[in-house]
Amino acid sequence: MNAFRAACVQMRSGKNPSENSLQASALIKQAAADGATYIQTPEMTNLLVGSKAELLDRISAEWQDVSLKAFKRLADELSIWLHIGSLAVLREDGKIVNRAFVISPEGSVAVRYDKIHMFDVDLPGGESWRESATYQPGNSAVCCDLPWIRFGVAICYDIRFPTLFRAQAKAGAFMLTAPAAFTQQTGQAHWHVLQRARAIENTSFVVSAAQGGLHEDGRETYGHSIIVSPWGDVLAELDNNEPGYMTAMIDPESSTRARQRIPSLQNDKEFEISGDFRAAETRA
Repeated sequence: MNAFRAACVQMRSGKNPSENSLQASALIKQAAADGATYIQTPEMTNLLVGSKAELLDRISAEWQDVSLKAFKRLADELSIWLHIGSLAVLREDGKIVNRAFVISPEGSVAVRYDKIHMFDVDLPGGESWRESATYQPGNSAVCCDLPWIRFGVAICYDIRFPTLFRAQAKAGAFMLTAPAAFTQQTGQAHWHVLQRARAIENTSFVVSAAQGGLHEDGRETYGHSIIVSPWGDVLAELDNNEPGYMTAMIDPESSTRARQRIPSLQNDKEFEISGDFRAAETRA
């Protein structure tokens, strides 16, 4: 397996899909000019809109989506693997999904993934999110084969569910991904440790492009797009919340060496939990 250059594009998506597409495309072109052959954008590349009614007014079915059409042309033009972290699109039944796309250098969609885990939380300070009120969750994990590596596709909040990434690593993924729109609050607390933890426990690269800054709809995201090695080292990071990009070399052999040193995937065992749960419930 040969090494390749990966890039993360960091954005501050607003409410206008055409403007967001132009912002992403300009940064993708810059990353490609710097030698990146796999380029990833963040979650909600096409728009960030808090209102479901407003979102429905601005999105379309996948086959009609202007952003996806532009990105397919761009992947073909630049001859790159373009991983769109996610777009909000309408499913065939009219429900909204948070969908990732991996586009080949020929401009065709190689893999789709609908975000499985919905961000339904109440944070300190009154910040509250209910993704399940807007989006229909997916139910299938996905891997994608590039010429150099197999990688797992995930989105944002998925990073908090290690079994998803473990399953991808056991399925042969040497690279894991979690393009995101992490809130400022949760990003400050957990972004780096979650990225490094998923890398270390699966002896895999982790590549996560992010949204950053104060968005048009009023939300604030953390930024800090990051690429982590299978040993848990940060290979590259945009240490801010501004739009931009960064790159790092991905050598699949690094993952092979890490798995030889710490064979946790091989040592993993199935197990059952036992105990007197009824007695514990009575004591509580």
